[in-house]
Amino acid sequence: MRDLLIDTDTASDDAVALIMALRSPEVIVRGITTVAGNVDVSQATRNALYVRELCARSDVPVYAGCARPMVRPAVDANWFHGRDGLGDCGFFPGADVACETTHGVDAIIELSRRHPGLTLVTLGPLTNVAIAVMREPRLIEWIARCVVMAGNPLCVGNVTPAAEYNAWCDPEALEVVLRSGLPVELVGWHLSRGEAVWNTEDVRAVRALSTPVANFAVECNRVASDAYLKQTGEVGISLPDPTAMAVALDPAIVTRASNHAVMVECHSELTRGQTVVDELGVSGDPRNIAVWKVARQSPPTRVIWTIDVAAFKAMLMKALA
Repeated sequence: MRDLLIDTDTASDDAVALIMALRSPEVIVRGITTVAGNVDVSQATRNALYVRELCARSDVPVYAGCARPMVRPAVDANWFHGRDGLGDCGFFPGADVACETTHGVDAIIELSRRHPGLTLVTLGPLTNVAIAVMREPRLIEWIARCVVMAGNPLCVGNVTPAAEYNAWCDPEALEVVLRSGLPVELVGWHLSRGEAVWNTEDVRAVRALSTPVANFAVECNRVASDAYLKQTGEVGISLPDPTAMAVALDPAIVTRASNHAVMVECHSELTRGQTVVDELGVSGDPRNIAVWKVARQSPPTRVIWTIDVAAFKAMLMKALA
């Protein structure tokens, strides 16, 4: 049984990823930390608590984290996920459940210390994680895997032509994490496109499950589905965060990956948040695999290029059944 810690700006695709983890018999979710991103941190926390209760997992603690990026103002993605982040479907019946009083950054440090060897899965901007690793450098020894949903290694952005939202929202935080020494596995936005999208037949199959979590997974993505169609011309529900969760839960789902130095643009407004992958090792960056083998400094980033889409969709169906 493996330990999992999840950092999330809980909106529609994050919610499905949380369901996958909370219903998996293969892992113990030690905690969920929230961060400002798709929605403000209070809404992200409320959404995480709702999903936790939907999965009957009140044993999993939820911690509210940073309310804004490290050096920039917060910019949400309500246009894509709805005002409440969950498709404005009127969820949250009854009284709210309170989250823990410990700050999310402190929770990341403490849970990693108490459960060395855990897997950290990040589904939003990297603000909490960056501050945590700056405050406690020993995180790089305690965290065995750091699966990060961020970036666009193939250079097609979803918030600007150059950048994926999580990287664009707090590029400084992502740059800190990539240079921290954490064993990062970068799951880019490209992996949730094309064949990985829940198409009409997939949605029909999910609805046929007729479980509360399956119905919720479709309904909370209604606004996101419309926004994705307008943005890309692709019909269906794109699920970037569940893609990252699938990689965390079953590394065998990855069909092609390679290790490289990855840099984040933090200065240019034109290309802010772009993740630049040094595939040929031309930068001389010590994180390039050939140099790193000698220098043994910060490890390279493992860039995930392709996954087994059929296995990914089967994993989703199993979690929602």
